[in-house]
Amino acid sequence: MSRNSSLFVNTVKPGAVKKDALKKLANTDDIQVRTDGLGRLTCVERHMEVAAGMVVCCEAGCNEKAAACSLYYASDSAKDWEELLSAKKEGDEFAFDCVMAPVCGGHSGEGELKCKAGSYMKVKIENLNTCKKIDMANQVISELQAQIEEQQKAITDLEGGQKVDPWSVEGGEKGIDYDKLIEQFGSQRIDQKLLDRMEKVTGQRPHHWLRRGIFFSHRDLHKMLDFYEKGQPFYLYTGRGPSSDAMHMGHLIPFMFTKWLQDVFDVPLVVQVTDDEKFFVKEKLTIPVVEQMAIENIKDIIALGFDPKKTFIFRDFEYYGDMYRVIASIGKATTANQVKGCFGFSGSDNIGKWGFPPVQAAPSFSCAFPHIFPDVKKNIPCLIPCAIDQDPYFRMTRDVAPRLGWMKPALIHSTFFPSLQGPKTKMSASVDSSAIFLTDTPKKIKDKINKHAFSGGGATMEEHMLKGGHAEIDVPFQWLAFFLEDDAELEEIRKQYTAGTLLTGGIKKRLAEVITPIIEEHQKQRKAVTKDVLDDFLKKKPLVWNGGKKAKVEAPKEEAKN
Repeated sequence: MSRNSSLFVNTVKPGAVKKDALKKLANTDDIQVRTDGLGRLTCVERHMEVAAGMVVCCEAGCNEKAAACSLYYASDSAKDWEELLSAKKEGDEFAFDCVMAPVCGGHSGEGELKCKAGSYMKVKIENLNTCKKIDMANQVISELQAQIEEQQKAITDLEGGQKVDPWSVEGGEKGIDYDKLIEQFGSQRIDQKLLDRMEKVTGQRPHHWLRRGIFFSHRDLHKMLDFYEKGQPFYLYTGRGPSSDAMHMGHLIPFMFTKWLQDVFDVPLVVQVTDDEKFFVKEKLTIPVVEQMAIENIKDIIALGFDPKKTFIFRDFEYYGDMYRVIASIGKATTANQVKGCFGFSGSDNIGKWGFPPVQAAPSFSCAFPHIFPDVKKNIPCLIPCAIDQDPYFRMTRDVAPRLGWMKPALIHSTFFPSLQGPKTKMSASVDSSAIFLTDTPKKIKDKINKHAFSGGGATMEEHMLKGGHAEIDVPFQWLAFFLEDDAELEEIRKQYTAGTLLTGGIKKRLAEVITPIIEEHQKQRKAVTKDVLDDFLKKKPLVWNGGKKAKVEAPKEEAKN
């Protein structure tokens, strides 16, 4: 048997491949087709009739009603099929191994056609003389690919060219369209009604990042307010992937907001440092280097003022074994197709990347932390503050949770902190000029802002004073929206800048005045993070917290040391 290519078709939206085209290729009216979230062709019948010469290989073996399938031409010669199936007559059924395509590896005796290994699927021989020629298959494949490319282009145009996933963020001409992300990811916008309820329940005014729409989207945040109002406990979970020795201003956003949430709700916090994931993703990164970066990043996190009595920080390389049962449960309940659909992995990606999603999902479930929640059978709800590019991990997590009998985690999403170069991207730790790092000096901060911060002002002073600036694309103004807490001052800056009375130099000067003290204070607090302080946050110990508005939750007592 000759080795042939598969018809794995990457569509983007369900229905992108016409059913008639697939029927034409298979020469049968009995194949039903649908596309899943990734767009891979899937079969919805266990038994299907195909023309001789056409092989349908199903990943998962076809004992599931939506096993992923590929179509193959095993040969372009009817004679080959006649020899292979000489013991079979028209209308008979035969079985073949058909798991883990992409390539059928040949055949072994008694009319079996083998793919790599796995379950059997029954196929009927319709007519040994109706073998299609390879050129016919190629023609239909070309037709399908043309349809897909046309639809992909339409979708890209519709979405303004933006791309958002856990590893890259690229905006359209006007930056990131967050309304389209909400629609694409299926989350909900945080509206004024929800903010009013939060203020009523907590007795505190919502954080200015909530009021300004910087944390703008959520999944089940209202349920966390329900738990808090009833005096039922929940906990916070956020994380950091160490990609540099020093964190930058953008990295502070989820942690500063998480600290506010912890202070307001008085709940425990777990912080996952994904040193393993960065090792898998960064080709040249070694384990010793990523471990050292993780330690330095943890010191940066601690310096923000988290309470060690309520906070547990852990590195995956160190804590993985403690939550392995949870990781294994998630892994067993998640298919490779789901992972590929969420993250777009391909056969060229290392298996470490393929296996990582359950690791990031595991802290969403309280049973991963028996030293904090000793009753592992009890579901303690989880709230995850994160940037919206991390949402694919937790869509997968929320999908698998009911199958395991665990509660879906709630999420609250932030917008991206823009790079100095403009609103189309987020900051990058690997590009020094795109970010202001927590180790930068006041002079370096000022120089970076003046030289690299993208301006929405006029090309000349005269043009700016005449037409005004564009605050919506001006990076200094956008950064002030994050770090200038005074609403009235921020609005006055916006008015003056758009009117042209505040020049680009003036808004950049104000930004340097606002963020320099923040970084200087962080540097001061970081110097106080000794080895003993670090070890205390990393220690597996009971945490103390008030689990809700009306009820105090007793933390488990630490076991006596021998």
